[in-house]
Amino acid sequence: MTMPKEDTNPTRAFQGLEDSGSSVRLQAALAVGATPDPRFVDKLIERCAIEPDFYVREMLTWALTRHPSSTTVPKLIGELRAERTQARSQALHTLSKIGDRRAWPAITRALLTDPDDEVARSAWRAAVVLVPEGEEAGPAGVLAAQLGRGERETQSSLSRALIALGEAVMPTLRAAMTDPDPRVRQHAIATERLRRDPDAGFEFAIEEAKRVVALGATGQEG
Repeated sequence: MTMPKEDTNPTRAFQGLEDSGSSVRLQAALAVGATPDPRFVDKLIERCAIEPDFYVREMLTWALTRHPSSTTVPKLIGELRAERTQARSQALHTLSKIGDRRAWPAITRALLTDPDDEVARSAWRAAVVLVPEGEEAGPAGVLAAQLGRGERETQSSLSRALIALGEAVMPTLRAAMTDPDPRVRQHAIATERLRRDPDAGFEFAIEEAKRVVALGATGQEG
């Protein structure tokens, strides 16, 4: 896609990214991503932290992925220490889209257990993408310790992240299936069912798990 030269003039682009109209901000982010320039990176990251529109945030992330990871990744890692929850969650989301495993050490236990569900969910997705091969047991244990957390959307995200980590999660998942807390047991059983039958969907898996717990079983087969 060819963008007019003036559209990527830094002053015009910065003004566009701050415009009151979401469609203008979307077009500005598209223009910046179409013609990457390191001068835009700081502004893109700044806007990610405060942008209220989901689609504009996605375009800002896309624009950042168009820039060299050697430039973006260190700056995004810096955002993981921000007080604003959106700054942390969007930085994690962008790091997962970039997929540069040099960011892995920055995916800390504190982020994986962040009290804000959106930050934690973004951290779980980032961990799945960035964890080095053979090191899945570490994040698997941290994630499994949070079984039972949150509402359905959060629980579904956690289950899918655990499943994506592969066999490393099985020891802690099996242990959770006999946890004294019925909410933890239900979530663990639902995760195992979803692992075995991904097409079933989380809603079906959790309802089945509730029935299993009500009957006093663990859901483990074999």
